[in-house]
Amino acid sequence: MPSPERLIAARIAQTRRGKETRGMWHELLIGLALMLVIEGVAPFLSPSLMRQALSTMAQMDDRSLRLSGLLSMVIGVILLYLLR
Repeated sequence: MPSPERLIAARIAQTRRGKETRGMWHELLIGLALMLVIEGVAPFLSPSLMRQALSTMAQMDDRSLRLSGLLSMVIGVILLYLLR
């Protein structure tokens, strides 16, 4: 039978792992919530400007649209790297 100290240490380690997992999901949900808030600012403040922007995007060719998406992802990854 393990000693009480080992049982306590194992329980503490298990609790810490659980908090790390919950922390990761918590941060991911915070990021998602912030993205939704930021995405909602433009249509809320200027619906007509948002319609124009979406119309312009709809007329873009696939290559340009993909390039702008790639650029956005790269900037996001760089920001995450710098902040972490």
